[in-house]
Amino acid sequence: MQSVIIYTDGGSRGNPGPAGAGWVIRDEKGRILKKNSAYLGRQTNNWAEYEAVIQALGDLKRLVPKDARKGIAVEVVIDSELVVRQLSGKYQIKEEALQLQYMKVHNARVADFPNTTFRHVPREHNADADKLANMAMDEAE
Repeated sequence: MQSVIIYTDGGSRGNPGPAGAGWVIRDEKGRILKKNSAYLGRQTNNWAEYEAVIQALGDLKRLVPKDARKGIAVEVVIDSELVVRQLSGKYQIKEEALQLQYMKVHNARVADFPNTTFRHVPREHNADADKLANMAMDEAE
């Protein structure tokens, strides 16, 4: 089975405040397949973390032919322990806006990438995605 690792990060300056997302998609050998970022307007940190995952899965969907998607192992690496635990089903999601974000990720998994897992890493191990998220926020200010 082919595998990819997606590093994502989202953040906001203020909570809520100007928000950005960044993501890097790598193949199993560590080669960058795509890196991207997006300014998200005024949002919370956690909403931005989810949006980074949603946007990254959207980019992956555009990279992978439809008939190959279900055969790919996707590992999403996130520096938000809360979001990882929510996406892994270990924590409930009480905030309505985050429930909607969760459903977008869930639907992408069911429709396209059922072999998706989530892993938490410390922020220093997610520097590329963090840099892209901050660039998105910088560009908007």
